[in-house]
Amino acid sequence: MAKKRRPQTKAATPQPGDAPIPVVGAREPCPCGSGRRYKACHGRAASHASVELVQRPFEGLPGEADWVALRELVPAATVELHLKDGLPEGVPSVTLATVLPMAWPALRRDSGAVLLGLQNDTPTGDLSRDLADTLRRALTAEPGTPVTAGRAEADGPRLQDLLDPAGPFAPVVHTGFEFWVENAENAGAEVAASLERANAAAIPTVRLSGVDAAYWCETPEKNHLRWVMTHPEEQLLDALARLHVAGASSLGEGTRLVGSFRAHGLTVPVWDLPSGMTAEDVEKPAAAFAERLTGALADSAPLSAEERRARSGLTSRQVTLN
Repeated sequence: MAKKRRPQTKAATPQPGDAPIPVVGAREPCPCGSGRRYKACHGRAASHASVELVQRPFEGLPGEADWVALRELVPAATVELHLKDGLPEGVPSVTLATVLPMAWPALRRDSGAVLLGLQNDTPTGDLSRDLADTLRRALTAEPGTPVTAGRAEADGPRLQDLLDPAGPFAPVVHTGFEFWVENAENAGAEVAASLERANAAAIPTVRLSGVDAAYWCETPEKNHLRWVMTHPEEQLLDALARLHVAGASSLGEGTRLVGSFRAHGLTVPVWDLPSGMTAEDVEKPAAAFAERLTGALADSAPLSAEERRARSGLTSRQVTLN
């Protein structure tokens, strides 16, 4: 028996070509009226526009290395942000936060203050543009409401266009997520329970004060130092190999340079530390290492055979986070 054929329906008249097409779900009908699903119509162009990955989305911002650390390594931290054009009326402050409740992209507090979440999935390959779009929407959101995810326009502004390039970027690392609520001590039982669960999962982390973008963290087995560096990767790996062969890559007795991450275009060397070594204990060794690294970075001589083997070992243990 032959299958019944569905009656053909005439596609709706498309909207004029210059009309803005809103973003909808991939399987929903395209708002342009073509009769096709969004992913096969205007969503296709939007998807193609977002494929290209911006390797260093925070380049040019104050504290680029700290932006990377807060995005990938630090559980609970906040930073006051400074806008080029100043704060809009009714917005007393704008604060970057590593993560927000329910993984909200942003939150407008009852007071009008804005919290911008950093550790969220974003829809395009340009993290800076996506965060800027979320920030702009948060600045005009109703007080007391979270800001949902959205897709930034391909030619929309980036963080570099919105933030003051001369403004300070001073991360404050927290022991927990009490910054989620304005008065944590007066929070209800449900909020208190949520905070307790989040705090229990957070790895204790401290930002070193003597060097830039170096973060000590404590784990059950051993402690670590993860240090985000802005030096060109190839030059940095050469310098680390020279120091390793010279026996100068450690941060003291019982410590060891074990490899590195690659995150948002920057290299993040990682050291294993003894479980009893605190953040305060590693301050002086880290400052001394920074001086040795400066000397190694200035050395342009070809690597020796032993240094090349050391460099190969470092690259073989390198992990890319994004």
